[in-house]
Amino acid sequence: MYIVDRRLNPSGKNLANRQRFMRRAKSQIRKAVHESTAKGSIKDADDGGEVVLPAQGVHEPQFRRSSHGGLRDHLLPGNKEYVTGDTIPRPRGGEGGGGSEGSPDGDGEDDFRFALSRDEFVDLFLEDLELPDLAKRKVASADAVSWHRAGYSVTGSPANLALNRTVRNSLSRRIALKRPRPEELEALRAEIEALERDPEQEKRVAELKAELARKERRTGLIPYIDPLDVRYKRFDPIPRPVAQAVMFCLMDVSGSMTEHMKDLAKRFYILLYIFLKRRYKNVDVVFIRHTHEASEVDEDTFFNSPETGGTVVSTALEEMAKVVSERYDPDSWNIYAAQASDGDNTASDNDRTAGLLTNDILPICQYYAYLEVGRDAEHFPPGFIRRDSDLWQTYTSLIKNGAPMAMRKVGHRRDIYPVFRELFAKKTGAEVEA
Repeated sequence: MYIVDRRLNPSGKNLANRQRFMRRAKSQIRKAVHESTAKGSIKDADDGGEVVLPAQGVHEPQFRRSSHGGLRDHLLPGNKEYVTGDTIPRPRGGEGGGGSEGSPDGDGEDDFRFALSRDEFVDLFLEDLELPDLAKRKVASADAVSWHRAGYSVTGSPANLALNRTVRNSLSRRIALKRPRPEELEALRAEIEALERDPEQEKRVAELKAELARKERRTGLIPYIDPLDVRYKRFDPIPRPVAQAVMFCLMDVSGSMTEHMKDLAKRFYILLYIFLKRRYKNVDVVFIRHTHEASEVDEDTFFNSPETGGTVVSTALEEMAKVVSERYDPDSWNIYAAQASDGDNTASDNDRTAGLLTNDILPICQYYAYLEVGRDAEHFPPGFIRRDSDLWQTYTSLIKNGAPMAMRKVGHRRDIYPVFRELFAKKTGAEVEA
């Protein structure tokens, strides 16, 4: 018995060694993936690439001889500084090794760079979020194609044999080559049998037998079905019309939004971008930040701008409606919106916010999700009942009136994916959870 390993080795690397290394250094790789996504771009989260690991975390196990016991002979070069029995002090800066000896200041080690594929990167990024199998299948779904008839071919699968076209080609060839028909042969045989009873027709019988032999030989030379006649149905893959989507990321960047809250929002937007990118071929991402005024910005400004101010949520909705009217026709684009905020809003702006959502935003949106981010590990005295935020109360009243919205709260990174799964588990808005 022969066993042939036909597994692919990506980029010429040994697959078994790669898998073994990933199992052994999984915790370091996962940590590096999270650090790269926290510092990198949302649009780079689904591209894979290299991650940097600390060298001390990827050392290979090795055998080394014990310093005690056994017999060892050494041949040492001579020197002018030490004699037998002298104690040699340790070198400064520790034991060295791993590249630290070459450093001018004696510390630091070379980092180890490890390349991850797109699927490996996404799986590791989502792993600590307890991604269920159902959601993994959704994230890994690909665009489908439809197969359409595209004529005939001379090769193909027997299941695609075009029987009618094959028989028609056979008939045309037999007529063109004048292949004797079975009725003609039967008529000759019947005539020969009738004339053989008359002794005076021996010459005619001989001629008919020669004609019959010639026709039978011609029948054998011209087959009924020739390989030239065979045709197969041909199908060409045609991509299905892929819808295009735009994702509006709306975030409150007023003074009450801490870096922890912005980090939670960014992780949520990363998941949403991956979800849309895997589902749609063309995805645009529009970043809108707001304080007491709103503007469309790039991603770096969206998450890292130090500007602060008051909070007027309606300005973000007005900016979104403006961008839609200028660049995204609701008849051609699938419009998604995800809003992240700590829930604060100017009291006089709540009614205007509700009106903009009801009349301008929700009618053109496929889905509108609101994520209220909070401080990590908020603690309140026993018996304290926390009051819902201004936005939460406003949006709750809209949902009770049938608005297609979904709302969730999150206060820790580990809750990001479960909340995301709840928000996008259904096509329609989910029920409110206080």
